[in-house]
Amino acid sequence: MTNAEGIGRRTVLCGAGVAGVAALAGCGGDKEKSAEELKGKEIAKVADVPVGGGKINTTEKIVVTQPSQGVYKAFTAVCTHQGCTVGGVANGLIKCDCHGSEFKIADGAVQRGPADKPLKEYPVQVKGGGIVVT
Repeated sequence: MTNAEGIGRRTVLCGAGVAGVAALAGCGGDKEKSAEELKGKEIAKVADVPVGGGKINTTEKIVVTQPSQGVYKAFTAVCTHQGCTVGGVANGLIKCDCHGSEFKIADGAVQRGPADKPLKEYPVQVKGGGIVVT
């Protein structure tokens, strides 16, 4: 059976299936980088990472935080729940907008689920005005 424009039911159903898969892809599949891949890369500027907050580097899929003055931490920006890239850092928490998980900026530990594993931490140091993975 086709409609007036000649599109069959099978075409419509196949298109709906592709759209559903595309929607699910937004919830996961972001690839976390290894420390070796990031080693030596400047991932943020010190001036861009506020005390008690952080900055997300979407290119490298990493979030840099400053839990206390002069202390910098870096974690994967890929949520451990279903692989979304986290969406923000505020009030001492790294927040994933996909399903509401929250992680502590000091150690990446889960503050609120549904995630049940902490964010992977990367070793960093300050070099000049930048934060570099070591």
